[in-house]
Amino acid sequence: GELPPATPLPSPSLAAIPDDIFNNIVMLSDSYKVTHHLQYPPGTTKVYSYFECRGGAYKDVCFFGLQYFLKKYMVGPVVTKAKIDDAETYYKIHFSHPTWGYDEKLFNRASWEYILNQKGGCLPVSIKAVPEGTVVPYKNVLFTMENTDDKCFWLTNYLETLLVQTWYPTTVCTQSREQKKII
Repeated sequence: GELPPATPLPSPSLAAIPDDIFNNIVMLSDSYKVTHHLQYPPGTTKVYSYFECRGGAYKDVCFFGLQYFLKKYMVGPVVTKAKIDDAETYYKIHFSHPTWGYDEKLFNRASWEYILNQKGGCLPVSIKAVPEGTVVPYKNVLFTMENTDDKCFWLTNYLETLLVQTWYPTTVCTQSREQKKII
């Protein structure tokens, strides 16, 4: 037999989504990471992550591009009340279910407000990296990141989505270096 036509579910208004979501550090993460603060073991205070090239077409990688992302998105007071409000509005729509609604604890508003109010909107993380332009054999650390405030342990991996974009300029730089060897 034939299946009955699907009944469309009511959808929240997309007009509530802010225009400039790509300049909002609170929203520059994979959506599944928004809920990770609920999944860390109780008592977690430090998260230390690293970024490495696990292999590829070349035995070396020319690291490049991290400074751009740090300066554009992470330096200075980048968390504001408006950005928190915009993110919460978006995530309420994104995580809502037509039957079960929205669970208020999914978005970590209290922790973002902590960063705003206690850290002046500055991200409490420390990043250490090899100098840009350094040629490094693959399977070596290119940069590390860890939280500097025990209450913000969740932030380290939340920011990974943004910083993984460093792969594009690193790949271009590595390929350009290899092509220059041929020419």
